[in-house]
Amino acid sequence: MKGALIILLALVVTVFVLYLFHRRDVRRGTAQDPTMGPMPDRVQDEDGDDSACCGMHVTCEKDSLLAAVSEKIEYFDDEDLDKFVGRASDSYGEEEIEEFRDVLLTLLPTDIAPWARSIQLRGIELPSEVRDELLMIVAEARREAARHKENV
Repeated sequence: MKGALIILLALVVTVFVLYLFHRRDVRRGTAQDPTMGPMPDRVQDEDGDDSACCGMHVTCEKDSLLAAVSEKIEYFDDEDLDKFVGRASDSYGEEEIEEFRDVLLTLLPTDIAPWARSIQLRGIELPSEVRDELLMIVAEARREAARHKENV
């Protein structure tokens, strides 16, 4: 019984110390949301300002989800969507819209913003319906991140 109490006390002290370090990081602004993946290095813009958006997180997109932050094209097992390069957003049929929707709904939350940038860089216009769904998902993720930040 005495050994269990010692282990419990050690566990409580460890959790308390970790909590204090987390609070310190939150105050400094270096704590990260564990659902958003690892924090990338800060990016400097032309003026040397390191507050520029890194483009790696949904909440880091500043004013526009589709801001061309990166010129790197990534594929998310969606190479078959390249057949839609140059098509207008209102020219898709129902089956084609479902192809886009299937890709969007199978992405990890951390892959949604990079996928949207990749689609844009590849010259593919999303169908209007899928673009609206994408923006709703991103808006919800931003609200969720803001709520998480308020609670921390």
